[in-house]
Amino acid sequence: MSDETRSGDETLPNGYETDYVVGQDNVEFWGFDIHNPVFFISGIIIVAFVAVSLALPGETKVFFESLRKGLTSSLDWLFILAGNVFVLFALYLIVSPFGNIRLGGQNAKPEFSFTGWLAMLFAAGMGIGLMFFGVLEPVAHFQKPPLFVSPANVEQARDVAMAATIFHWGLHPWAIYAVVGLSLAFFSYNRNLPLTIRSVFYPIFGDAVWGWLGHIIDILAVFATLFGLATSLGFGAEQALAGMNYLFGIPATDINKVILIAVITGMAALSVVAGLDSGVRRLSEINMVLAFALLLFVLIAGPTVAIATGFFSNLASYIWNIVPLSSPLGRDEAFLHGWTTFYWAWWISWSPFVGMFIARVSRGRTVREFMVCVLIVPTLVSVLWMTTFGGTALAQLIEGGYTGVAETVTNWQPELALFKMLEQLPMANLLSFVGIVLVVVFFVTSSDSGSLVIDTITAGGKMEPPVGQRIFWAVFEGLVAITLMLGGGLASLQAAAIATGFPFTLVLLLMCYSTYLGLRAEQKLLATSSSRA
Repeated sequence: MSDETRSGDETLPNGYETDYVVGQDNVEFWGFDIHNPVFFISGIIIVAFVAVSLALPGETKVFFESLRKGLTSSLDWLFILAGNVFVLFALYLIVSPFGNIRLGGQNAKPEFSFTGWLAMLFAAGMGIGLMFFGVLEPVAHFQKPPLFVSPANVEQARDVAMAATIFHWGLHPWAIYAVVGLSLAFFSYNRNLPLTIRSVFYPIFGDAVWGWLGHIIDILAVFATLFGLATSLGFGAEQALAGMNYLFGIPATDINKVILIAVITGMAALSVVAGLDSGVRRLSEINMVLAFALLLFVLIAGPTVAIATGFFSNLASYIWNIVPLSSPLGRDEAFLHGWTTFYWAWWISWSPFVGMFIARVSRGRTVREFMVCVLIVPTLVSVLWMTTFGGTALAQLIEGGYTGVAETVTNWQPELALFKMLEQLPMANLLSFVGIVLVVVFFVTSSDSGSLVIDTITAGGKMEPPVGQRIFWAVFEGLVAITLMLGGGLASLQAAAIATGFPFTLVLLLMCYSTYLGLRAEQKLLATSSSRA
């Protein structure tokens, strides 16, 4: 049964009854299929934000700087505890009997190949961030080690630097994505509810999710997605332009940043028009091939033995240190406020986008397969990536005495870290060019995937909103990124991610409970059906 013909007369499994019809309160307006009032409220506030911020850039910068300081100092404990809850809940689902439940019903078949599925998961979830922080972060933590480790103790500082880096890119972020993705997929495919955030809360609030309570949840999801994406797009623009300046001498001016974001936003809009299969999937697979080729070259051309052994030692160090790193007690506040709080808020602000995108491509997977592939596999890939790129940079610094990457940390030029590491390897210019291409394509895949997700939310869960609506959100993702870049640069980007991540943290915690209720009801239904058979 299609979304458009779903009616309120049907009774959903386990007593889920709803008189909601996908599209019943949508409005046709200038060719847009608008879910009223989510689209109007979201659109008006975003347009107003862009206009005011561009008109008052100085005030915008001051506002975001004070906002970040306030949120990181007062709400750090909430982000830390919430991140731990998501990891524990995700691990529980892997080992619990719920793992046998299949998304879409016991006879559902996957829509995409396993390789294509993994490529889309990884490209949407981590792309630009791994390129930006893969070299920078291990060196930054080595210079100022967390957990009160002395930088004079070189080996211990190296171990804890890699553990802290993997901590930020391992189980915790992927658990956030996995929880949101599984919740959306289950309630859409197994409960026949619209693919939108509000649907997840049906077991708790019932038909109230189709009213203003649901509107507020979806509007928060739109804001979190848009500002989380803008943060990543800002990082990508900074790094791509820094690479162009490094290779071709193109100056990294504000106007060039605006032009770059505009060009790549245009590319993303074209990809969005092409659709999920023709646009997003193909770009994701191209990116995975390029990323793997770059990783393989660095592994071979860099300190190969150190990288190979470092994978296991870094993984062990991560496991050993994960409890103190994730504890809100006896904490290293400089590390917590400067890094972890921002990361957790960033991942949470990304979660509606990545989670919904993962849900859209995961029909036919079992809960256990889904959680393992979204949680464990990407974590291991992140360990390999950080070990290869960050480990190479640390080896250059510690064994080779090369200070190029360290200087980017000291002088706060994080966008140059990758290129400074690559310049010590053979064919440095070619590698840097490949790095720029990767950043750009990750930029495009993030933007077009995000546009598809926001389209779905603002169209009330419709899987194929009109093309004009997709273009609208792709354009405004770019405009928000430009606005934040001009209104304070990286500090504003980070503040925006934290600000939108805070309210959505509470939404995600409640989502865990609602998902548990839904899976428990599904398990009882399957047990009843099996006994009758």
